[in-house]
Order: sequence, then C-alpha cells, then structure tokens
Amino acid sequence: MRYRRATNSGACWFFTVNLADRQQDLLVRHIDLLREVLRHVKQQHPFEMIAMVVMPDHLHAIWQLPPDDNGYPMRWSLIKAGFSRRLAKTERIRESRLRKRERGIWQRRYWEHLIRDDKDLQAHVDYIHFNPVKHGYCAKPVDWPYSSIHRHIAAGWIGPDWAIDSDAGRE
Repeated sequence: MRYRRATNSGACWFFTVNLADRQQDLLVRHIDLLREVLRHVKQQHPFEMIAMVVMPDHLHAIWQLPPDDNGYPMRWSLIKAGFSRRLAKTERIRESRLRKRERGIWQRRYWEHLIRDDKDLQAHVDYIHFNPVKHGYCAKPVDWPYSSIHRHIAAGWIGPDWAIDSDAGRE
C-alpha cells in the first residue's frame, strides 16, 4: 500500500518532522549540520522558508514551493538523508530498517498540512514560534535560539515581546 500525499504545485505547506527516538536531542545538538543540509537542499531545489522551529526531537516548518513544483517529499528525503549520513552510527537500528538500508534516526513519515489562506498561515506561524514555550524549553518564544522568530522580529513583523502574557500561539 502506497502512502498518499497531496501534490498541489506552488503551494504553501506546514510540516512536522520527528526523530524516531523522541528521547534524543540530535536536532539541537547538531544544529549546524541541520542548517548546512537545509541550505544545500534549498540551493539545489529552491523553496521559501516562511517559518521554522527546531526542537531537540522534532521540527516544524512552513515552506512556500515555487510555481509548478510539488516536490516537498523529495526535499524532505534529501534533508533527512543528508543529515543522517553525516552523523556517527550510534543509534539502535531495527531489522526492518536494516533490510531497507535505513538508519533509524528519523520517523519514516512526517505530517504535512496544506495552508489554506492567510488566517491559516498566521495560525501555523504562531504555533511554530510558540512551540518551545508549549514544550517547556523556555518562558518566552524569543528565548529559544532555534526559531525563525528572530528573523520575524528583525524584519519588524512582530515585536520581541510577542506572545508574552497572551494566548497567541496556544492551540
């Protein structure tokens, strides 16, 4: 049975991508590697990164794909593979993954959501930026270093006090 995904060209997408072992902190421990791999994939297969947050064991991202392009699965495959290949093989690998020549770092699948409109986009950007607070990693979204919130603040789209003492992003 083949897993089916939506294939809207030029669309805006929200993603959640998890490590296989949710007790690991590989994504923040190797943040420079993750950034390098993302940069490389973006150079080879352009897309706009609207928002992103990297947590120890998962990440959320919003991408805008170019017109006539629906290749987000290929991009995620390249990102996951590029990251995995450059890490030492220390993880436990199940027999089913060995047969498929997989490492066992990432969950096989990820969650995608087609952004429907500006309101939906704003809700997901807010969710991304508030996620470190939701998970208890910091008291204020601006305190989390692995978030696009810093780019949004620098651009003047939000202030550094965004979501402090408010319900913004809490869903």
